[in-house]
Amino acid sequence: MLKWLEQVNETVNQVVWGPITLFLFLAVGIWFTMGTGWFQLSKIKLIFQNTLGSLGKNRIRKGNGISPFQAMSTALAGTMGVGNITGIATAMTLGGAGSIFWMWISAFFSMMTKYAEVLLAVRYRQKGISGYFGGPMYYMEKGVGSKVLAVIFSILCIAASLGVGNMTQSNAISLAANQLWSFPGWFSGLLTALAIGLVIIGGIRRIAAVAELMIPFLSLGYLVCSILVLILRAERLPDAFRMIFTCAYTPRAAVGGAAGYTVSQAIRFGFARGIFSNEAGLGSAPIAHAAADASHPAAQGMWGIFEVFADTLIVCTLTALVILTSGVADNGFTGAAMTAEAFSEVLGPWGGKMVSFSLIFYAVAAIIGWSFYGEQSLLYLMPHRKNAVLFYRLAFLFCCFLGAVTRLDLVWGIADTLNGLMAAPNLLALLSLSDVVFRTTKDFLQPEQYFFFKKKQGPEKT
Repeated sequence: MLKWLEQVNETVNQVVWGPITLFLFLAVGIWFTMGTGWFQLSKIKLIFQNTLGSLGKNRIRKGNGISPFQAMSTALAGTMGVGNITGIATAMTLGGAGSIFWMWISAFFSMMTKYAEVLLAVRYRQKGISGYFGGPMYYMEKGVGSKVLAVIFSILCIAASLGVGNMTQSNAISLAANQLWSFPGWFSGLLTALAIGLVIIGGIRRIAAVAELMIPFLSLGYLVCSILVLILRAERLPDAFRMIFTCAYTPRAAVGGAAGYTVSQAIRFGFARGIFSNEAGLGSAPIAHAAADASHPAAQGMWGIFEVFADTLIVCTLTALVILTSGVADNGFTGAAMTAEAFSEVLGPWGGKMVSFSLIFYAVAAIIGWSFYGEQSLLYLMPHRKNAVLFYRLAFLFCCFLGAVTRLDLVWGIADTLNGLMAAPNLLALLSLSDVVFRTTKDFLQPEQYFFFKKKQGPEKT
């Protein structure tokens, strides 16, 4: 039975993450890039002014929602996980150094996909007693007018939150804790479930507050260690970049024990890992952004652009460069072991420990982010059954423990498939509402960018 299920899932997964789907992801990003006048390039100054440049005021919550920075941190908590450390190593194992170039291409256009879905999430969000709430299910129902799409997305999001957003992450925590302290799986599972329970019981505000502390601290620590490695191996950086650009267009034959790579493999795994890393188009992160006390949908959409930039173009690129400059890419290591070996090669044993620590805390951040996504999807399906939230949280914590003590080969495969299936209704909704994205963007930019009015008009609030 399990073997049959594995075969069925593998067949579906090949379609879900196949060339057609990856092309659709890219096409949607190109469509929003061109429709907004190459916004991520032409308005780069405005983007940084509205994100990092306004960090002080964007960290202050003005109403019932959370601050724009907290929303972005919560979204990054759900996005930055095992994929940033193991995903890049996997891409290079399967597609070679050239996959990193195609990951950059994917990320460049994915910025506008993430911008569009965040903008729409804020545009069609609702307001309740405890603050704002929203996500793809609301712009599918109220924007596209399809309750069916919204229900399908919500069901898939709940399933993905228990799998790829929970069990696979807790399993990574268990493995890392065993390497660091020889903790048994059941002990790691209990500690993880307890820590997650203390956070998610406080709802979005506590999740956002924890994410606001964890994500900048984690990212800064990982960046410092990565940059230190690159400084110590600075003479190898030109060769690393040369490999990335050369292998992106030139097939590499197998030499010795190393695997050969084709251009098509580089493109496929570069695109796939880029999407897996930043989750642009999957529809998960907009659920967090919808809770932000944003002044305008487009203003919060810029945080979506920054999210992809930070996650893929910064963190994932640094991971790739560390691996390439350390010389461990062809030594037979895969996944997290490759990344840990790359840091250990330069920084000694504590470099590998730093990777294990990063894996643990990135995975914890991912779990708390996904708990909110699943909870909001459940509330959409059952808005008047508050006891359903308690049941979901208990089930979520049980899956946390289960993931730490179970082999997850099949669970990971099914979770990966469900994660990809979430994109289908979301991408359809994004294309259907592209005119809303373009008009809302113009509404935000027009007073200052398109016309020279003597009396400037402020952006409309949601």
